[in-house]
Amino acid sequence: MLRVENLTKIFRTGFLGKGEEIIAVNEVSFLLRKGEILSLIGESGSGKTTVARLILKLLRPTSGHIYYKDTDIWDIPSKTYWRKIQAIFQDPYASFNSFYKVDRILKNVFKLFPDKISEEEKDRKIYEVLERIGLDPKEVLGKHPFELSGGQMQRLLLARCLIIDPEVIIADEPTSMIDASMRVILLNILKELSNKAGKSIIFITHDISQAFYVSDRVLVMYRGRIVESDSVEHILFSPQHPYTKRLISDVPKLHEKFKFTLT
Repeated sequence: MLRVENLTKIFRTGFLGKGEEIIAVNEVSFLLRKGEILSLIGESGSGKTTVARLILKLLRPTSGHIYYKDTDIWDIPSKTYWRKIQAIFQDPYASFNSFYKVDRILKNVFKLFPDKISEEEKDRKIYEVLERIGLDPKEVLGKHPFELSGGQMQRLLLARCLIIDPEVIIADEPTSMIDASMRVILLNILKELSNKAGKSIIFITHDISQAFYVSDRVLVMYRGRIVESDSVEHILFSPQHPYTKRLISDVPKLHEKFKFTLT
């Protein structure tokens, strides 16, 4: 679905970018297969979110390429591309305009569709998606974002994504602002989207227990580079890189955390 080749992003500080160079992403390469959940793990500042923003065409790479089905994403019109690639961000309140009710925000999604859709069809689709992810339309529609909980808002972000029905979903720390019970619900929805709907998902997290729960494969990022890539079981139980070993050095506690958080 996606092929990332030698992706590099350099930011420059100072006036007119004449200051210090900061290499946020450094020669990153990987594949995302159909129906796969691929986790990108690393601490803050490792470059995970920059990779996501590059894939979403929110940033241009300094060098390297990203291909969607063998076509460079910068050769694909943005509106067409965003029909296929969508994201769920970690702060749902920052992703919604608080001046508007969620109805308007969800209906704006239909602007990405090539054909005109009736208001009745929009309403039907919105109700269908909300119920699919466990939200009662009567409880959330007609309200502003600030009237809803973090868990409701995070699922509304997912709903907006599912209305579009993309082939690839980038979930950037999607559980960081919700409680443990809601975390399980969201992670299970992502697993179902992968297993039953064939969606390809890039799951970005610093929490290796969540990656273990949802992933097929794991990429470990450190200082802008991918330092280890393997199946989630191999990464967890046979880590090779010193940084990966440090992330999961206390395996018994990791297992206890995994049990507490996700069951």
